[in-house]
Amino acid sequence: MQITITARHFELTNAIRDHVMSSCEKLNRYFDYIINIHFVLSLENNRNIAEMSLHASHFNLQSDAEEKNMYLTIDEAVDKMETQIKKLKDKVTNHQKKQSLKENISYVYSNIFENDIEDKPKKIVKMKRMVADPMLVDDAINELIKSKKEYFIFKNLESDRINVLVKKNKDQFKLIEP
Repeated sequence: MQITITARHFELTNAIRDHVMSSCEKLNRYFDYIINIHFVLSLENNRNIAEMSLHASHFNLQSDAEEKNMYLTIDEAVDKMETQIKKLKDKVTNHQKKQSLKENISYVYSNIFENDIEDKPKKIVKMKRMVADPMLVDDAINELIKSKKEYFIFKNLESDRINVLVKKNKDQFKLIEP
């Protein structure tokens, strides 16, 4: 990691240079691939301004701060950069940990096929994605009776698998387990 410091309208002291170097070292613990950091420190009308640019392998970040003391200005700019790096790192790690719908067990896919008399291949007319509620078989039967549908898809709490309950007639039901 290369750190460059530019001072405008004041003389850069070794103490300020060391403070910038030590403050930037704590950014390495969040992200390893920092290429360079550029600080622009300026003194304008008794205001200390610090502008910080961070260049890494796939992104560029910037922060700036303004305080009455140059050390506080540097610390505030580094803290702002630290929060940006944390947000970026969380965003990248959360994005990579997302499961695809095929891997997610709680989703069930239901396909409706069009049935032709001829020997044409079957085609999907409608595809529906639904969440399978976890419940016992008795509770699923009660839900099927209430819903007035022909079938009910649920996650069986006893077997921890997706089941389909089909209504055969008024008093009989068919349970399909994989």
